[in-house]
Amino acid sequence: MTATVRHLLRSVPRAGWMCALIAILNALCWSIITPPFQVPDEPDHFAYVAHLVVTHRLPSSSAAEYPLEEARTLTALQQGNLSLLPPTGTISSLAQQRKLEQDLLPVARQSASIGDAAGVATSQPPLYYLIEAIPYALGSGAPLLTRLTLMRLVSALFAGLTAMFALLFVREVLPDTRAAWAPSGLCVAFAPLLGFMSGAVNPDSLLFAVSAALFWSLGRAFRLGLTPRRSAVIGALVATGLLTKLNFVGLVPGALIGLVVLTVSASRSSRSIAYRALAVGAGIALCPVVLLGVSHLTTGRSLFDASSSEVSTVARHGSLIPAINSTWQLFLPRLPGMKPYDPGTFTTREIWFDGFIGQYGWVETAFAGWVYDVALAPAVIVLMACGAALFKLRAVVWARAAELSVYASMAIGTAAVIGSAAYFHPEAGSFTQARYLLPLLAMFATVIGLAIAGVGRRWGAVLGATLVLAVMADDIFSQLLVISRYYG
Repeated sequence: MTATVRHLLRSVPRAGWMCALIAILNALCWSIITPPFQVPDEPDHFAYVAHLVVTHRLPSSSAAEYPLEEARTLTALQQGNLSLLPPTGTISSLAQQRKLEQDLLPVARQSASIGDAAGVATSQPPLYYLIEAIPYALGSGAPLLTRLTLMRLVSALFAGLTAMFALLFVREVLPDTRAAWAPSGLCVAFAPLLGFMSGAVNPDSLLFAVSAALFWSLGRAFRLGLTPRRSAVIGALVATGLLTKLNFVGLVPGALIGLVVLTVSASRSSRSIAYRALAVGAGIALCPVVLLGVSHLTTGRSLFDASSSEVSTVARHGSLIPAINSTWQLFLPRLPGMKPYDPGTFTTREIWFDGFIGQYGWVETAFAGWVYDVALAPAVIVLMACGAALFKLRAVVWARAAELSVYASMAIGTAAVIGSAAYFHPEAGSFTQARYLLPLLAMFATVIGLAIAGVGRRWGAVLGATLVLAVMADDIFSQLLVISRYYG
């Protein structure tokens, strides 16, 4: 595996490293301008890490109860009012800063008071929190907000991996369209929602990186063929994703289907090597499931508590048809004969497209409506150019239909996880946030790449540069929007 990592590092083009650096710097900018705990669920994720470091155990309660130090900090920051009342501004003057330091001084002198709760984060697997425990522990002698800053810096590094692997995935699926590689990676690197989420303490940052790497590993295996080493990489990424966040489950069926398809193709050359590769990849991928069973037998607590009751939840709702109906309408227009779930709402546009263009804070900070209308124009151009590329390359598309079906199944699985969570657990909060689609950023990069390929060599560079500038402008104005929201 070490040799594989060295080979990967040597094979990354200069554009890949550039995209990674830009994505990291962009996420760092977002971490600076976004006030503490003004990213969805950041207080809960911070509490998870604090509990893990202090008690060396995983939290077991999903109550919204925070450690004393964090609770006092949230109160001093007026976090509740700031997130629920958009006119409320954050600390922006020297006098306010001094008052905050005075309010938090008694907290620093108290011994840590850690309960057993981490809110909605409690149900999540521990990998991301174990990583974030390192900067938390290194800053143990510093104020809480300093620790938060260090933890945000670690999350920003994952944004770089996301952008780099998105570019590498485009290189694998469009090997003959070199002009598409850099613009596709840059569009991901400058994506404001990626920077916003990766500039915070949230396992989504690692989830995005692992998901992009999984797409790359599958694309590479489809282009070069399945070997035990490449299968092991795919399996390791699946296992890492399962230990990162529950949402990753949506990508797993597609990844396993991909291993099977690759095995069938490889078996034409050598059945023994193909089957050994499948066994290696599937075995590594299923390691978290084994850990789940061991944890249940030894402690009575599952690493995936939130998924342990899904079967009973589905059974209580009866037929799955309404859930499928609801999920369809969550992403696509309602078909004739379907029961309406969100009448008068064009979810594709109002939730997913608008959210990707820019909705920040606790999803209460958004642009004026006309901004999203203007953004529709380049989006339509991209889709038309992408369609032209698919038509132009229809022979190649048909020849790679099995590979494309794997990526499609990963997208459908992601949508199914979001839709089922929204339908079966409406009490748990809003699952209709564009950030839940960011595990598919590699596919977004491919759409950009196909659009560049679709307009031909003459106009490809022009379209690529235009799209990068458009995403960069969206990122800059998104940051200005957040600055005006909290500091204006």
